[in-house]
Amino acid sequence: MRIISGKHKGKRLIAPKNLPVRPTADMQKEALFNILNNQFVFHEISVLDLFSGTGNIAYEFASRACEQVVAVDMHYACIKYITKTSTELDFSIDCVKSDVFKYLKRSKLKFDIIFADPPYAMDLIKFENISKLVFEKELLLENGLLIIEHSSQTDLSHLPNFKEQRKYGSSVFSFFVTL
Repeated sequence: MRIISGKHKGKRLIAPKNLPVRPTADMQKEALFNILNNQFVFHEISVLDLFSGTGNIAYEFASRACEQVVAVDMHYACIKYITKTSTELDFSIDCVKSDVFKYLKRSKLKFDIIFADPPYAMDLIKFENISKLVFEKELLLENGLLIIEHSSQTDLSHLPNFKEQRKYGSSVFSFFVTL
């Protein structure tokens, strides 16, 4: 995995092999950030990275000098790796060890972008619950964006607030906006 742009552009990171993760591929990440570049001024926004895993997405936002980046994952080893890497790269990523659904239920923070990359094999009802909780709890700021990464076998276009989806190989980014 590598950081595509910003302060640490081109930096390669090697996560421990024992982490229970599937990082977003560089090609997909680059396509996603090309979309976001046209919508956001990164140094002015706050970002929540759910199911953060290796921190791949959080590092990309932090490298682009986002105002606030919060990474949430339930696995201690993932949070430990993100914390260590964040310190080494001089990023101020807030790491939270928590079940994502519990975090969403209790969070009082609001974000410009919420990115979720849950396990592709997760039940559809749980994918739906991510969107439901984000919008019920009003966790997005005005003109905010929820992005859920999932496999091409999962369809989230029926959910409220759905805007569009972009497919890259076997991965899909579904975009949701406040109405």
